[in-house]
Amino acid sequence: MAKSTSSTNRIEAAGTREEWLARRTSPTLSRRAFVARATAAVAATTLSPLVWRASARTQPVRMTLCLSPGAIGVQADQLETIRLAAKHGFTAVEPFAQFLAGLDDSKREELVGDLKTKGIAWGAAGLPVDFRGDDARFEQGLAELPRLAAALQRCGATRVGTWISPGHNTLDKDANFERHQQRLKKVAQVLKDHGLRLGLEYVGTPSLRARSKHPFLYNLSGTRALIAAIGTGNIGLVLDSWHWWTAGDTEAELLGLRNEDVVAVDLNDAPAGLTLEQQQDGQRELPTATGVIPVAKFLTALRQIGCDAPIRAEPFNKSLNDLENDAACAATIAALRKAMALIESSPTR
Repeated sequence: MAKSTSSTNRIEAAGTREEWLARRTSPTLSRRAFVARATAAVAATTLSPLVWRASARTQPVRMTLCLSPGAIGVQADQLETIRLAAKHGFTAVEPFAQFLAGLDDSKREELVGDLKTKGIAWGAAGLPVDFRGDDARFEQGLAELPRLAAALQRCGATRVGTWISPGHNTLDKDANFERHQQRLKKVAQVLKDHGLRLGLEYVGTPSLRARSKHPFLYNLSGTRALIAAIGTGNIGLVLDSWHWWTAGDTEAELLGLRNEDVVAVDLNDAPAGLTLEQQQDGQRELPTATGVIPVAKFLTALRQIGCDAPIRAEPFNKSLNDLENDAACAATIAALRKAMALIESSPTR
């Protein structure tokens, strides 16, 4: 996935999660400052893949650390993603449905065997259907979905994720809710037929919500209402610490979830020195970089519900994106391990 330096409004961006990630950017730390911070993070944590696991006195943390290359500006196909994940100690990788659909039986068995040997699980794939745009584009994506879903299923992947825009310029909330319910029900049914769960990520960033004429779902309770209305039984949440924090959601709301309600987790921090209203969706930090977002509280709640979802960093950070692949992966895994170390001694249910 190519690195991009053009800025795109997330609300206006239509298409898959991969398409959005390919267009993201965010000016934050200088490259030198970022490298210094990343180096310090690496020094503060051991490079053992098991460093983030809980001590012997408590139940091990079940969440995996997932390499989603596009989210950190890494240019890598599926095979290179797996290689980088193994090298840097990630325990899951994002599956690329289009690539997997092109494998014959022999190549698929070889890839799945390689994952098993390396001890790497699948994370969540991006949803390859544009349900936000016009009917023709939606129907085209929906028609392709069975082939791609079957490829994910054959390779053992079980999770797919996408995001919900928090507003619309022409559809009011009721009309937008109905369209999401109808379209996502069709999508979810195809995925269910192939043993796949769909995660929906709400977008809480106030500066984005304010740009649309008609507000839509932007928090945990609203997204759960949509999931209930769809009612296929295989839809859950993509929980992002950034959106949980910007939406004003609480630890208690997380504790009201079950493990099966969480399909994937995105872990991020926020730039310091800004009000909530000044925060920009495309300008984030790696987890625990600033301490603005209470990452420990977020993760502790997920651990207490027995969450076993893949966790990936999605900072939309230009300084991170500008690093070479190995440096970006090293900085990211160090940040994820540092975050997970915060909950090693937290109680579990």
